[in-house]
Amino acid sequence: MLDITRETANFVAGLRPADLPDRCKEAARTGIIDCVGVMIAGAAEQPVRIVSAMLAPSTQNDGAPEIPSGRNLAASDAALVNGVAAHVLDYDDVALAGHPSAVLVPAILAEGWSLDSSGTDAVAAYVAGYELWAQLADLEPGHLHERGFHPTAVMGALATAAACARLRGLGPEKTAHAVAIAASLASGLVANFGTMTKSLHAGRTAQSGVLAARLADQGFTASLDVLEHRTGFLRAHSPSGTPRIEDGTLDIGRHWRLAELGINVKRYPTCYATHRSIDAMLGLVDLHKLNPSEVSEIRVHTGVTQKLMLRNSNPQTGLEAKFSMEFAMAAALIARRVGLAELTDEFVTRPDVGATLAKVRCTTTDEIMPGDQPFAPSDRVSVVLASGEVLEHAPVVHAKGSWQTPLTREELREKFLDCGTRVFSRAHASDLFEQLWRLEEIGSLRSLRLTRDRTDA
Repeated sequence: MLDITRETANFVAGLRPADLPDRCKEAARTGIIDCVGVMIAGAAEQPVRIVSAMLAPSTQNDGAPEIPSGRNLAASDAALVNGVAAHVLDYDDVALAGHPSAVLVPAILAEGWSLDSSGTDAVAAYVAGYELWAQLADLEPGHLHERGFHPTAVMGALATAAACARLRGLGPEKTAHAVAIAASLASGLVANFGTMTKSLHAGRTAQSGVLAARLADQGFTASLDVLEHRTGFLRAHSPSGTPRIEDGTLDIGRHWRLAELGINVKRYPTCYATHRSIDAMLGLVDLHKLNPSEVSEIRVHTGVTQKLMLRNSNPQTGLEAKFSMEFAMAAALIARRVGLAELTDEFVTRPDVGATLAKVRCTTTDEIMPGDQPFAPSDRVSVVLASGEVLEHAPVVHAKGSWQTPLTREELREKFLDCGTRVFSRAHASDLFEQLWRLEEIGSLRSLRLTRDRTDA
């Protein structure tokens, strides 16, 4: 049997910034930048306000800020509320069949602020958490979504614990305890997609990582074979029932999965399972200058697991619409874009949107592409016109913004400023972007302009 718990902990505890491939550092920096922007934009949403109202300010010097208000909170509380904000718009990046940055970044910023960590420390912590998550995912041939588990909240709990253990400089044994503690805090259900609770998954997961590492640091213990034990994490959460505990490959630190798989930046604030189809639909709309009245049917061919996530065929709220292929196609046709302005209750319930929802026909395949996403090999979209003519878009394998077809620096900055200027002045948001772009040169995370100041008045 593989000694998974101890071996992964050895990697996390021994990871040095000098060990990191450039491609890993690039991915980590991109994930941190994108997540901070989305977090700022999401902070005013109702779920975030509800969570924030339940948290008491901290008077301790080792607290961390609620972003972007600047209210001082206990680090674990800061990770909670900032994690909810990072995920509430569903605009945060995607990888490993989940949302690694939405849990890693709030935990790293909260704990790193408390510890006065450097930007280099933050990047190393991100890589440590991602690599542990990716290694564990490689040992499971099934897909967590199919069993009803949200990978962000399940795998993410262990990843955030690893990241926070790395920030705290814990040795191998205490790191193993931190990960094992987090294994009992992992939870989150796909059935809660399209509700406020999905964003709570990210907040609680970030909070769990801070808590687990701090408990381990104080001598709190857990089982040091919790990942591989026959009643442990990998078997308990296994959708296949056959995790590769006996014969899997344990090569964390030798095979850099972050460099290979990277992160996928979202261009649309909807479930990533819709993004390839949105790219295709917007391509048809733009090329043929489509008018909704000309369209009699929209045909989408996608994956079974994608459609499982997209549970709302007739959404009635902005939250529900984030998990609807039908809505994604309707918004692309009617608004010629799918942005934050379309993900409102008012737009979703418009009569023309409702009429277009009824024109969407989805078919599925159980084929799954290689890699870390449980998606079909491609998404295919075609439009049937009232005249009977059929317009087809070429199959889309990778959405724009993916690791394979990444955003340019300027495109990433454009998204960051669009999010950041919902709270900050353009000058403030631009300065913060530049700080994060040069994150490894930052001597203290406390110097980051993450909160409002006089220039934002």
